[in-house]
Amino acid sequence: MSRIKIKDKTFEISIPEAEIKERVKAVAAEINRDMAGKNPLLLAVLNGSFIFAADLMREITIPCEISFVKLASYQGTTSTGKIKEVIGINEDLTGRTVIIIEDIVESGLTIRRMIESIGTRNPESVHICTLLQKPERLQTPLDIEYVAFSIPNDFILGYGLDYDQQGRQLKDIYTLVEEE
Repeated sequence: MSRIKIKDKTFEISIPEAEIKERVKAVAAEINRDMAGKNPLLLAVLNGSFIFAADLMREITIPCEISFVKLASYQGTTSTGKIKEVIGINEDLTGRTVIIIEDIVESGLTIRRMIESIGTRNPESVHICTLLQKPERLQTPLDIEYVAFSIPNDFILGYGLDYDQQGRQLKDIYTLVEEE
């Protein structure tokens, strides 16, 4: 496996680019099927989901729109547990079908906060789509309809995910290697 060093940490490839592309196409096909006849608003959570959201949108064949929201709950390799909205939602969500696009769902607290915030704007429905999910970390019940990969509780980067803002541009997903 290919290893890289980012700052003080070593990572190795855990999900290669070809596998990511295959799963993105599969998730898009599910959305195309489930959302046929609708014009969903993809609400991508920055910064981590921007690559996934772009690739996903290019595979969606039904009419759709995209917007971005920025929430922060991370510092380094650990979640701060405190979520603050940095950039809000400008669109009128009344009667809209909204699909939240996330890079990774761990505790679920960020998504829960987003759903609560979106719910006050009277959408027709809210759906969740994530590139990665860590099922063993989930702290709140969520109906995550679209999941590209379920992964163990490892720290990862690449394909939009970062370590201290580094590594987002990597085409593969890498897992932190514990140094001996």
